[in-house]
Amino acid sequence: MLANLHRGNAHLILENVGEENEDSWYIQVLLRDDNTYQLEFRDGVAAEHYQTRTISQERVLTALLGWAAGETDWRRDFMWNNVGSELAD
Repeated sequence: MLANLHRGNAHLILENVGEENEDSWYIQVLLRDDNTYQLEFRDGVAAEHYQTRTISQERVLTALLGWAAGETDWRRDFMWNNVGSELAD
């Protein structure tokens, strides 16, 4: 699915849909018009929402698979910006 993303508005979201509550855990990727991948993840609450960009589809795939497996070491491969304050309700 990642390889089939098209520039612009194409995105992929993986979400942990456990118990129903206000917290949300997900990772998402958007292929931007400039051919970069915007990768974001959220750890429960809006204050823990992070974003980065990369040109490497392989690194994005590693991040998606690592997140889905419940690992955290994939985070070290990127420089993250906390955008939680920009997204708070």
